[in-house]
Amino acid sequence: MPDNVLLIATGNAHKLDEIRSFLKGVAWRIAGLDEFPPCNAPAETGTTFKENATIKALAYAAQFKVACVADDSGLEVDALGGEPGVRSARYAGENATASDNNAKLLLALKATPDVQRTARFVCYCALALPGKDIHIETGAVEGHIAHQERGANGFGYDPLFIPNGYNETFGVLGPDVKAAISHRAKAFRKLRAHLEPATQ
Repeated sequence: MPDNVLLIATGNAHKLDEIRSFLKGVAWRIAGLDEFPPCNAPAETGTTFKENATIKALAYAAQFKVACVADDSGLEVDALGGEPGVRSARYAGENATASDNNAKLLLALKATPDVQRTARFVCYCALALPGKDIHIETGAVEGHIAHQERGANGFGYDPLFIPNGYNETFGVLGPDVKAAISHRAKAFRKLRAHLEPATQ
């Protein structure tokens, strides 16, 4: 692999496309896991987004001997004590679909009034470069949870999350708004600024 390869350590095609768009134009060749030999994903044993992002970035960087960035992100709902949190992708079970997770969340909030449905999307991204300390960037977007899914854009909890300042979910608002204000956009915008000087 060339020295300027940056591996995006995710098996989620939607997330990979999103990250590619955030990093478009950097002087790295962005690669997905599909360009590397199959391997076992590292166990996400951390109790925080930061820990899990770091575990993934270091594991794949060591496995494939390339620079690697991994993110861990999810939804924190205040009325649920911060759940689903680090288990956002597995909220309804290890093999849960987005629909399963959304259904469980709506059920958990069934009796919760609007004023208490506050939530945020959080993203931690970790960059592992050979011979350098792990670099972490973060992003968050505040909002609240709708009473039903709305919109077909995005993925995961997007059809339920209404960002502050808007009246519709990310599922309705579409990719342009999400690219401007989302948790992942904010984190990777910071990471982009860190990556660009490294390629001069």
